[in-house]
Amino acid sequence: MRTSTPYDFAVQIEPADIDFMGHVNNASYLKWVQAAVLSHWQRLAPADVVASHLWVALKHEITYRKPAFLEDEVIATVRLGKVQGASAFYETIIKRGEDVLAEVKSRWCCLDAATRRPARLASGIVDKFLAKPAS
Repeated sequence: MRTSTPYDFAVQIEPADIDFMGHVNNASYLKWVQAAVLSHWQRLAPADVVASHLWVALKHEITYRKPAFLEDEVIATVRLGKVQGASAFYETIIKRGEDVLAEVKSRWCCLDAATRRPARLASGIVDKFLAKPAS
């Protein structure tokens, strides 16, 4: 099985993320996951490939562990699990220090930017994200 290198994305908590209970609203976690996954894509894929492909989320499964607050320093660590057809399967762990705030499993669909139709990534692009196992 191929593995990916973890990618850390610093989350910026904004006052608008805070709900009536004084902590980050659950919907903000989805915004962070989207930003982290797209940043991961933009960081590793060549610029021409980034320009010609779009990503849309198909599914998120979130387990909330602890609340986050306005002054917290939060990191979303993204790992790509696998690419299958036009789909990419990600796991994102959102942490404050050693505390896990949320665990997110998500499925994304790659689209051709011109046609807006599902698009498979070339194996050379996938290889930039997933390392082959050591023998």
